[in-house]
Amino acid sequence: MIEEDRVMSVRSQISSSVPAASTAELPVRTLEAQPGWRLIDFGEVWKYRELLYFMTWRDIKVRYKQTVLGAAWAILQPLATMLAFSLFFGRLAANPASGVPYPLFVLTGLLPWTFFANAMSSASQSVVGNQGLVTKVYFPRLIIPMGAVAAGLVDFAIALGLLMLTMAYYRFAPGAAIVWAPVLILCLITIAFGAGTLLAALTVEYRDFRHIIPFMLQIWMFATPAIYLQEDSTTGSRLGMLTALNPLNRLISGFRAAMLGGHIDPLSQVPSLLWGLAALIAGSFYFRRVERRFADII
Repeated sequence: MIEEDRVMSVRSQISSSVPAASTAELPVRTLEAQPGWRLIDFGEVWKYRELLYFMTWRDIKVRYKQTVLGAAWAILQPLATMLAFSLFFGRLAANPASGVPYPLFVLTGLLPWTFFANAMSSASQSVVGNQGLVTKVYFPRLIIPMGAVAAGLVDFAIALGLLMLTMAYYRFAPGAAIVWAPVLILCLITIAFGAGTLLAALTVEYRDFRHIIPFMLQIWMFATPAIYLQEDSTTGSRLGMLTALNPLNRLISGFRAAMLGGHIDPLSQVPSLLWGLAALIAGSFYFRRVERRFADII
């Protein structure tokens, strides 16, 4: 009885120390669909830019936490895949007339593909993986997939070091077309972010996508022959006609040409740019429409 009296006394002291007006005037923010065509509120994203930085850094640290090799996994993944492709497809797909050694050919295709696959996969699972933040704190929800894609860019930058060493080993140097590399990477980021944002919203509502996405990426990789086949092997064939619809096929071929001193036709990259804009618009539009329900259904 004495203990209950002490608890009631403490509670009454706490409640009396907090003014009634301050509790009644707590800010309330309502998430709802906004009118107009502004799919991304860049002003609000810029306001929370520090949160975007910390979420990106957190994703990087979590990815390599308690690993023996740490960030070296960003190099080992494309290196191991390059060795596997060189072993199984080296004699079948190599084209000596092109002058590009097949391991270097494969590596320049694997780096942009690995970035795209990892960025899109991480972005698609990012909202579900941040359930505690989504249900308790307000911030622009688009920052979550943005941080996942930005973390993938760090891995891509590390893997570029492996590419430079391989190019030096085979005595290849970039040509004037290297100036197009940032543009191609930006298109790749746009497609990865747009598709990842769309899949992130779909994964919150339909958890089946957690199992569909890895399977979809496996099919997409082999539907992108620019990774493992020389262009002469697909040009003019039915496979070439089908892969022309794949935006990654053109982007990877362009990235390879930019890094290995080839020629790039800017007009050939217009379809990839249009695909990137379409993915960004569709992903942002759907994400914006359903984000107000995330806290209720996640």
